[in-house]
Amino acid sequence: MSPHITTSSEANGNVSAATAQATVRAAERAEASGPKPVTFAKALNAALADAMEADTAVVLFGEDIGTLGGVFRITDGLTARFGEQRCFDTPLAESGIAGMAIGMAINGMRPVIEMQFDAFAYPAFEQIASHLAKMRNRTRGALDMPVVIRIPYAGGIGGVEHHCDSSEAYYAHTPGLKVMTPSTVADAYTMMREAIDSDDPVVFLEPKKLYFSKDPVDLDALRTAYDAAASAGEHPTEGRAAIARPGTDATLIAYGPSVSTALAAAEAAAQEGRSLEVIDVRSIVPFDDETVCASVRKTGRAVVIAEAPGFASVASEITARVQERCFHSLAAPVLRVTGFDVPFPSPKLEHYFLPSVDRILDTVDLLQWED
Repeated sequence: MSPHITTSSEANGNVSAATAQATVRAAERAEASGPKPVTFAKALNAALADAMEADTAVVLFGEDIGTLGGVFRITDGLTARFGEQRCFDTPLAESGIAGMAIGMAINGMRPVIEMQFDAFAYPAFEQIASHLAKMRNRTRGALDMPVVIRIPYAGGIGGVEHHCDSSEAYYAHTPGLKVMTPSTVADAYTMMREAIDSDDPVVFLEPKKLYFSKDPVDLDALRTAYDAAASAGEHPTEGRAAIARPGTDATLIAYGPSVSTALAAAEAAAQEGRSLEVIDVRSIVPFDDETVCASVRKTGRAVVIAEAPGFASVASEITARVQERCFHSLAAPVLRVTGFDVPFPSPKLEHYFLPSVDRILDTVDLLQWED
């Protein structure tokens, strides 16, 4: 046989070897490229599923969260996976949803309820403020209230009124409630798990405009890390702010949907030679004075950023706390960039209402800089 002629069996062997080598190289490239992009919505969905898997007392209910999987598909697939007894639809009655969750918590369950949109939750506020928030205190700690109220909130999606409220101040002003709002995919997963594990009621505010944002995240690694921390009795993000971007000249303090805007402003400022630190509050109640004030004492200047109207707001409270605790370190008064004191505008006017990079940078320029 000529040495230049290849038999069919040899050819097949060469193809198989080449295929195997290509598969190995593809796997190596995938491993080298790191975690794949995961959406904010997927991280929440995974956190809910993992919590339900870990504890049969966890139940989910609300309007259209069952077969449909919720307006934003956060509960997609959970009814099929866990059954209609653990993830189910309710009538359009927010007060009844909240009241039923309180009764279930009294009887040892851990309900996670969804208020379909921020302003839809107002009919449930009496149950939340008068009963849910007060039950542990009223019973001298005899009754836990492990209820999570999921609320898609804030603007940035071009929604009409009743669909884009920033209602965090109502809940933050109500003693007995924890109020949390993540801004990253990783925090969406971890903070939801922590909220469900809490024996106190948690209002979990989910920024609607972030639902389909993506970050490279390894959900398996997050799950493993969370389970290990929880088994040791640790909750690393609970009640703790995070330094989203280090800086030296001024501190931008933001939470939820405003964090990405603050980061964009800091990036724009860097092009002009100014270094802005960005603090992601994450937990509105309890509030992390230590991390926030350490940053402001370092930079000497601060701007608080939030989408909600500024009067009697969470931004007002943060400003007061920083001013009181950091007065002798401040080179200028603490300023705010917030929504305006008007009802949420129509979609075409939304961009005027929401804090923007330009509004933030204009406010930073007012921080009494020396020439």
